[in-house]
Amino acid sequence: MVKRIFPFLEWFRGYTLEHFRIDAIAGLTVALVLIPQSMAYAQLAGLPPYYGLYAAFLPPMVAALFGSSRQLATGPVAVVSLMTSASLEPLATAGSDAFIAYAVVLALTVGVFQLALGLLRLGLVVNFLSHPVVNGFTNAAAIIIASSQLSKLFGVYVDKATHHYETILRVCHAAYQYTHWPTLLMGALAFGIMYGLRRLNPKIPNVLVAVAVTTVLSWSMGFRHDASVDISAIDVPQAAERIEKFNAAVMQIPALSDQRTTIAKDLERARLDKDVIGIIDAEHDLAVINANIDRAKHEAHIFRTQLRGMFFSGKKAGDGAMHFMAKETVPADSDGRLWRIAVGNNPIDPARVSMTGGGAVVGTIPKGLPSFTIPPLTLKTFMQLLPYAIIISLLGFMEAISIAKAMAAKTGQRLDPNQELVGQGLANILGSVGKSYPVSGSFSRSAVNLQAGAVTGLSSVFTSVAVLIVLLFFTPLLFHLPQAVLAAVIMMAVIGLVNVAGFVHAWEAQWYDGVISVITFLCTLAFAPHLDKGIMVGVALSLMLFLYKSMRPTVASLSRTADDSFRCSITHGLGECRHVDLVRFDGPLFFANASYLEDKINERLVEKKSLRHIIIAANGISDMDASGEETLSLLIDRVRSAGVDVSFSGLNDAVMAVLKRTHLLEKIGADHLFPTMERAVCLVHEHSHHGSEENECPLTTVCRIATEDAS
Repeated sequence: MVKRIFPFLEWFRGYTLEHFRIDAIAGLTVALVLIPQSMAYAQLAGLPPYYGLYAAFLPPMVAALFGSSRQLATGPVAVVSLMTSASLEPLATAGSDAFIAYAVVLALTVGVFQLALGLLRLGLVVNFLSHPVVNGFTNAAAIIIASSQLSKLFGVYVDKATHHYETILRVCHAAYQYTHWPTLLMGALAFGIMYGLRRLNPKIPNVLVAVAVTTVLSWSMGFRHDASVDISAIDVPQAAERIEKFNAAVMQIPALSDQRTTIAKDLERARLDKDVIGIIDAEHDLAVINANIDRAKHEAHIFRTQLRGMFFSGKKAGDGAMHFMAKETVPADSDGRLWRIAVGNNPIDPARVSMTGGGAVVGTIPKGLPSFTIPPLTLKTFMQLLPYAIIISLLGFMEAISIAKAMAAKTGQRLDPNQELVGQGLANILGSVGKSYPVSGSFSRSAVNLQAGAVTGLSSVFTSVAVLIVLLFFTPLLFHLPQAVLAAVIMMAVIGLVNVAGFVHAWEAQWYDGVISVITFLCTLAFAPHLDKGIMVGVALSLMLFLYKSMRPTVASLSRTADDSFRCSITHGLGECRHVDLVRFDGPLFFANASYLEDKINERLVEKKSLRHIIIAANGISDMDASGEETLSLLIDRVRSAGVDVSFSGLNDAVMAVLKRTHLLEKIGADHLFPTMERAVCLVHEHSHHGSEENECPLTTVCRIATEDAS
């Protein structure tokens, strides 16, 4: 019991100093990949980069200590980061304090759900996500993730549109008007370093080398070049006018949001009191407020776009202060840079207008550990985030357990999916206390951990210690890390998620699985950034297909083949016996498909006028409910009243128990029950063929149907 609660105690059985050394090296190797990746994935999640370090601190260690896999590396991953951003964008503005708070609470919600599944031994719930659905979603997510980084790669800024493809069109338009070439070249250099080192020697931490080289280059060449000036230093009247209009639009939104919160409370109170008039008034006021918020956001978007489209030349005045003019006016003493107004979601202070003439960098990262507090999780917030948390939990766990199983196949380790759910759940719960957003198992970092020879989960403890040291002492070194490099890190990481062969494999297995995979892929792309809709479509299609197949299982007439077995006569082009029909039913006999079996037997009674005996091969009937038993009883009466006898072969214990409890066994007759199809055919054949003119019976001899070519 103690080892079930603390599974990491099992690590130390036969553990040696050499194992400790190997785990330490493996943990540090993973940390070299994790630190830059975690910062990149945090940006993908809509959070400041250093929140990736927070997510890389506690979760890897906790997941290893309480999970069942000894090599699984947990932390920020691409798909979960994208799902976090997509889930929270309707609730708050990306990067805002409210958004960060929601992300931390989401991690707690995900953790609670995963922990509950693990403790209740419900790990099988992940099977609702079929392989074709996951394949379609993952491929679409890879394209969405990669394309979402284009703005950082080109050094342009655009507002997000309703649909992801509209945002990408805005990025392309902005890149056509203005591409910051140093930013693009910095990203291209990172791509070149990572790809080249990967080809040269996969053991070299290519991501870390790319980050180190570009950070040093960014610092030495002054890649980041910002200035803060009074609005009077911008000698373009349109700039002041647009800043004023932008501020007016943006400043409306908080006040309107406060009004919306008050009205929402009034609406909730009116509903509790069943005040119909109050409900109507509150709903009307709420609709008006929402319309005003949308209008203010649209106006802010227009003026923000106009400000971002303004470019300036800059020069230093005699007092050293910067002055800016339209880019067409290039003074002789110009600094040669192309300047822009840095505009975000907050009002612009006219006395401190931020101007940027270089590329974007990570900037200041708070030194030290985050404050450890329990996220304020209310019932309302929990229910609001639960639908997103369920999808993230299942996707994250499916990714983690797939990786863990692949590694266990190589190491021979025994995995417990429910224990892994407990580990992932505790990692997210305790991670949220340390300001982490949702995490999962990483394929790339787990592969690094395995290749480095990690013996136990102690390697993940060393990974967490390495992240801790970086947070305490080395965060200032990351100030000049270019944002374009983080974009390149993400794009390189998600290349491995693209799996076109998965569509082909699904189609070859079953054409409808291929169709579901493609539809999930297209819907995920079309609905982005609302990724939950795409995966819901895939899950709904899979469940509908499952129900349809359950309601219409295969009902086949069997004949003898060359290998002396009984197979479907239609599939193998075999003749069918005129007097005995050996019918196989593939699936449990229950309320949804019982009438289908009845219909198929009735069809045979109508079509085969010389039929004398029906043998139902029940090997495929795994279970039977009351509806199935009732239908079977009526079917026996109908068949026998038509002058045709009926027998059964291969009934399993579960079905036999139902027949005994309902006394249907007596109606069938013990002499009409056979252990195998072969036994049934042998005992039924002679009596059923008495006086028959059938020379060769397809149940005893291979009788192929002659094709037109053969004739």
